[in-house]
Order: sequence, then C-alpha cells, then structure tokens
Amino acid sequence: MAVEGLALPALPVVITTALIDSVNPCAIGVLVLLITTLLALSHNRKRMLEVGMIYIIAVYVTYLAAGVGLLYVIQKLNIAEPLSIIVGGLIIVLGLLEIKDFWWYGKGLTLSIPARRAEQIKHYMKHVTVPSSIILGMFVAAVELPCTGGPYLAITAFLAKIGFNLQVLGLLLFYNAIFVLPLVVILLLVFFGVNVKSVQKWKQKQKRWMRLFMGILMIALGILLILWTKGYIGFVTGN
Repeated sequence: MAVEGLALPALPVVITTALIDSVNPCAIGVLVLLITTLLALSHNRKRMLEVGMIYIIAVYVTYLAAGVGLLYVIQKLNIAEPLSIIVGGLIIVLGLLEIKDFWWYGKGLTLSIPARRAEQIKHYMKHVTVPSSIILGMFVAAVELPCTGGPYLAITAFLAKIGFNLQVLGLLLFYNAIFVLPLVVILLLVFFGVNVKSVQKWKQKQKRWMRLFMGILMIALGILLILWTKGYIGFVTGN
C-alpha cells in the first residue's frame, strides 16, 4: 500500500524506543541481582566482569534472534499490515498497564517477571559459571519478555512494515545495542568500584518513573503503528 501523508525518518523512532526500553527496571534488576550474587560468592571482580559480559552478550543475541525471526515470519506470511493494527492496539493496552504501575506498582495485572520465574533466576544465579552464563542470559531474555517485550514487539512490527532488508536489519542491530548499553555501563561501574547497593537503590527509586515513561512511549508507538497502517503517516529508513 502506498503511504500518503507526512513521511518521517525511522531512525529517531528506533533510537527513542531503544533508549527508554534500555532503562527497563526488569532488565536492570536482573543484572544487579547477578552482580550481587557473584560478589557475594567471590570478591573476584574480574570474574564478575567476564560472567556479566557473557550474560549481556547472550541477552543481546537472544533478543536479536527473536527480532530477526519475527521479522522473517511476518514478511514470509505477508501479514505486516493486519498485524500492525493488532500490535498497535495491544501496545496501547500494555502501555496503560505500565502507567498504572506509576501509581500502583505491582498491584493487580502488571508487566513484570512472574514470581515463579524470578525464583528460578535466583536459583540459577547461585551456580552460575562463565559457560552457564550464556544459558542464563538466554533464559532471562525469555522470561523477561512480559516485562520488556512490549516496546520490542512494537518496534519489530514497525520495522516489518518497512520491509526486511539490510537497512532494517541494521536498525534492529542498533536497537538491541542501545537496549543492552545501560547493562554494560552498570557492569563496568561496579567493576571499577561503584557500590552495587548504590545502583540497586537508584533502580528502586526510579523504577516507577521508568514505568511511566515506558507506558507513554508504548501508547505513542501503538498510535503511530495504527496511523501508519491507515496511511496517515509514512516512515523512511534514510535521512
């Protein structure tokens, strides 16, 4: 379908979504828990850095593979347009749930890691090694999806409507690099001496605001997807 109306560059949408998604309290909370566990078992910061970096790379690769796979399926089945309407509506609902958590955090229906899965993560972390951190990263990436998957689903549907080419793949690579960037920064800060409890306190203090900004973003993305599918606006991958 030829898109009429205002044509906007896709890159700012990808960057904005990735930046807000990157400070997701679930993703940061799991990394802080991993660092705390590693330091409690051993004060070897070099080992903590090795395990932490492998874990982050595993999260990156898992999310990237999921995004590429979803893009491929959407293009193969040629369902980008109807799916965009469905995803747009779903993302708006999920965004409202995130905003709800700004006032009533964790009350009622919420986008967080299920308690059962959170306990599994804690158990696995007690026995984590350099090789097993790959499996841990993949497992965490999967169970985090209720908490982190909303913006990623929206951006994947957004990119699917553009197509499936090297530019779109580059945008997906870039999105995931931004997503894991705060995790890398936190890991390096702790490695160079920042108290992990300070990071944990910051995360606890800011998590409600993280939810609020993410909710607003998701509602905006949902509206953009619907308007785009209806032909009111267009996006291009170039400048």
